[in-house]
Amino acid sequence: MANKILVAVFSASGVTKKVGQEIARISGGDFFEIEPKEKYTKSDLNWLSRKSRSSVEMNDPSSRPEIATSVSNMDEYDTVIIGFPIWWGVAPRIIETFLESYDFSGKTIVPFCTSGGSGVGSSDIALHKNVRGNVRWKDGVQINRPNEKTIKKWLEEVL
Repeated sequence: MANKILVAVFSASGVTKKVGQEIARISGGDFFEIEPKEKYTKSDLNWLSRKSRSSVEMNDPSSRPEIATSVSNMDEYDTVIIGFPIWWGVAPRIIETFLESYDFSGKTIVPFCTSGGSGVGSSDIALHKNVRGNVRWKDGVQINRPNEKTIKKWLEEVL
């Protein structure tokens, strides 16, 4: 049986989406964009403002932004590649919403991030607590550009 792959990404600026689409293309996986029910505006993403929506969410560990749509056939996937930008050194809270929304029993989860500064950091380990079920968790990696050679090499290591 072939390994059925889902590439699920949250992307605020489009960078993570481009990388995720390239990962889906190269891996032959399906692409799913984790879109917030309430879209982020430019002012929502202003990390310099402690009152911006993203700052408020990231400062509240219990914050779980709603997701607009869901993966209706999650049980069909063997591997879920999850992509996200790094916010405040970790994954955005919406990734926690996504991980808490499904039973990942028997699946392999492979995280990747995009970041203008820091790498995966503690986000990889921090996300484990949000996953229900017995899963295989691969180490996260930072991939900032949809570079085919880099992505192919990484996929060979993790799939």
